[in-house]
Amino acid sequence: ILVVLALACHVKTSFTDPGSVPAAAVPTEEQRKTDRLSMCSQCQTFKPPLSHHCRICNRCISRMDHHCPWMNNCVGAANLKHFFLFLIYTWSCSVYCLLLLGWNYFFCASEDCEFNLVLTQLVRIMTFLCVGAFLFTSSMIMNVIYGILTGIGTIDRLKKKATNTMSESEEEPIPLTDIFGIGPWYTWPFPVDPLFDDFDRVMGFSTPQRLLREQILREQGMSNSGGGVAIGNYSPV
Repeated sequence: ILVVLALACHVKTSFTDPGSVPAAAVPTEEQRKTDRLSMCSQCQTFKPPLSHHCRICNRCISRMDHHCPWMNNCVGAANLKHFFLFLIYTWSCSVYCLLLLGWNYFFCASEDCEFNLVLTQLVRIMTFLCVGAFLFTSSMIMNVIYGILTGIGTIDRLKKKATNTMSESEEEPIPLTDIFGIGPWYTWPFPVDPLFDDFDRVMGFSTPQRLLREQILREQGMSNSGGGVAIGNYSPV
């Protein structure tokens, strides 16, 4: 089960749009109230906060953490959940394999526990691979958790360390609902796309069509004698 979930999360991370900034992207209404707006010199489009231009994918990614060569895709706001679950399940598989190999290799005292030369070499190879996967995924999990707790992605952290400006960071922790969505908690461990309460806020940008839709809904809510209506951006459409 763990292997299937790990493979499914790997596929979802690789084929899910990490949060590409479209050419029609515009600042949200909240962002328009500030003067800290920027434009990507490569895409010639609006560059949302915490986004970066990936030279490999040749596009800007919202809340980009890094480009993962193992996934052949960037890790951003839209697929961070799948990437994090992939690390968790791969780490769990590594731990399970190490415990299984260790128990049967070191603690089995029956007469059936005789390892010939071929099995001994296979055990050593599997142990080497599992230890490597365990150390690598442990490092990546701590890296992702640090990014969630501080709101600083891998690229931003490296830049801040290079310029010695980590103490001047103004980023806030990333809410879990901005990663796993607002769906039921039992959907969080599975590689299903998250639903966000405010898509524009999570992605860091909007589009003229979505802004117009929000304006129309807001006007309808104000003219409704029964009060306002709840407005939520559940999809990027």
